[in-house]
Amino acid sequence: MKHLTLTLLTVSALFISAESNAKDLPLEKLRLKPGFHISIYAEVKNPRQMVMGDGGVLYVGTRRAGKVWAITDEDGDYSADKVREIDTKLSMPSGVAYLNGDLYVAAVNRILKYEAIGANLDNPPDPIVMTDKLPKETFHGWKFIRFSPDNTLYIPVGAPCNICLQENPVFATILTMAPVAHSELKVFASGVRNTVGFDWHPETKELWFTDNGRDWMGDDEPACELNHAPRPGMHFGFPFFHADSISDPKFGEGRKASEFVRPALKLGPHIAPLGMTFYRGTMFPEEYHHQIFIPEHGSWNRTPKAGHTGYRITTAISDNNGILTYGTFIDGWLQNNRAWGRPASLLELSDGSLLISDDSADVIYRVTFSASEAGD
Repeated sequence: MKHLTLTLLTVSALFISAESNAKDLPLEKLRLKPGFHISIYAEVKNPRQMVMGDGGVLYVGTRRAGKVWAITDEDGDYSADKVREIDTKLSMPSGVAYLNGDLYVAAVNRILKYEAIGANLDNPPDPIVMTDKLPKETFHGWKFIRFSPDNTLYIPVGAPCNICLQENPVFATILTMAPVAHSELKVFASGVRNTVGFDWHPETKELWFTDNGRDWMGDDEPACELNHAPRPGMHFGFPFFHADSISDPKFGEGRKASEFVRPALKLGPHIAPLGMTFYRGTMFPEEYHHQIFIPEHGSWNRTPKAGHTGYRITTAISDNNGILTYGTFIDGWLQNNRAWGRPASLLELSDGSLLISDDSADVIYRVTFSASEAGD
């Protein structure tokens, strides 16, 4: 493994060298299936959502750090060499998206656009405000954003609470907007407590998303969800029902589970499923092609943390009948009921390898596969 560190070059650019805290991470404790290998791609503070821009520039949002990073692999060896700050002191700029040479950043109530960013990495432009009409509440206010296959920007607005019913219908939704400044925000899906990850099926182009279940109903319920939204206007239950059939103690009275869309798959309780993605590449075995990978960030308050509580990468794999099977792909970030890392988001590289951001360990991993090492 190439050990990495950050050393100051200029105000806006950082180089990665050979000594860092990354060398202390116990990668050997991570359990992967035969033939798979994990290494450090980059060391960067608090990485969350990632998006690839033109010229192989990786853009990374943060939540606590308030920064947006640009990471480049200067020599093409699939290990980062240079990290630049694109912007700083933003409000939870967790979400990043890229379209036609421009970088889009979600910063709670604002969507910002940095035009022609690839040509201006050393002198980033002031952002254009695409909208500032999103709620300012920071409880579930950080956002995962993504462009759909038809270049519509999808923007989630989480519930500003653990459990509540807000008068403002924009909360607990997934919104859409055209990539035009101050264009109309439209509700695509409702009853979504807090999605921090979604993607479109590579063939059907239909939306799939994870949703974080509510807290304080016990260690073992409700389950978090994987949902399928093939059309606009669907309601997924929050705050009335959770995980298909669990009536909310406060808001469920007088409502029926049949009123709402059932989850496609019930995940573990309190696992915090974040930046999911469909795998489109060919490096991994055929069984993973067009299947869903989910980083599970892990519970912040469940006791004990051990068991089906996240801190791992899972897969949702469908068979010929469309039945989804939920299983572990990588685990080991949780040791002795303590988490040394928390996977947050995924991004597939052009060679089919998979990047994993870890906003707790402050690194981005790269997962590769070698058939010759997989054995029989």
